[in-house]
Amino acid sequence: MADSIVFRKNHMISTQAFARVLEASGIKRPTKDEARLSQMLKHSDYLWTAWEGDKLVGVARALTDYAYVCYISDLAVDQAYQGQGIGKQLLSFISEDLGDAVALVLLSAPSAMSYYPKLGFEQSDKAFIIPRKPF
Repeated sequence: MADSIVFRKNHMISTQAFARVLEASGIKRPTKDEARLSQMLKHSDYLWTAWEGDKLVGVARALTDYAYVCYISDLAVDQAYQGQGIGKQLLSFISEDLGDAVALVLLSAPSAMSYYPKLGFEQSDKAFIIPRKPF
């Protein structure tokens, strides 16, 4: 990982910066819906960010009860910065904060299914979802 990457915990970011890093990461999110992005940021329990200078290059966003489970709702790293361990470090910060009594859960994009096992996640066939309306 580049020495120039700085990590920040719960450092509020603009919806524009959030949209840019989501788009640059390649994951599908409602980046044109500024009101929705604003709510996504506002109601996050954790927002870990990675910066190179004043450029946001990575974000991990999570919701948790702080006692039993934490849902990783976004892990996005600009494609130009992927492969440097930034995503791994962002998730590590959340895990370290919560401790080993709290399970981390997430929904993976098909393209990232091989990534999460490398970080210690176990694939589960015991999950259910009611899909959102497409954006």
